[in-house]
Amino acid sequence: MLRNLYDWVIRMSEHPKSLWALAGVSFAESSFFPIPPDAMLIPMIVAQRAKAWLIAAVCTIASVAGGFLGYAIGYFFFETAGKWVIDAYGLQGGFAEYQQQFNEWGLWIILIKGLTPIPYKLVTIASGAAHFDLLVFGLASIATRGTRFYLVAALLYLFGEPIRGFIEKHLTLVTTAFVVILVSGFIAVAYL
Repeated sequence: MLRNLYDWVIRMSEHPKSLWALAGVSFAESSFFPIPPDAMLIPMIVAQRAKAWLIAAVCTIASVAGGFLGYAIGYFFFETAGKWVIDAYGLQGGFAEYQQQFNEWGLWIILIKGLTPIPYKLVTIASGAAHFDLLVFGLASIATRGTRFYLVAALLYLFGEPIRGFIEKHLTLVTTAFVVILVSGFIAVAYL
């Protein structure tokens, strides 16, 4: 079943509308959606290595745009929608501490956490809830999200075929590692 899912994702990665789907996932992940865009970004670049930079650009732009939605949720709607997103992911405890730290270290939090598997929606909603400077938030988001997605693109562009072969040979291991990293990000926020 895992092989069929992988083959389907690779086929979808080559679909003419795959960039639109990636943009939608990247946008939504920055404010409320649980699946990181890497789930599409990586197979898309593996399938279309020549378009690695375009794919990374779409992912970055959509993620930053979605980040502004997350910021707006935190800024204008924290008591309703913002708390709902935080509660839906079980991040209440981590968020309270995170928001307190945000007032002192906001820029560094955006720069560091935007590169990690910690859910980016937490960063965007907290930025809005803390009324963090919108221009600094936007510039930091561009820097951190761009770095993350272009780094993935560069690695896959440079080492594409060996990586693709490794993924296809060790699909269960790669999938398990991806899920562990994703879950670890949520756990880190909830308990650290």
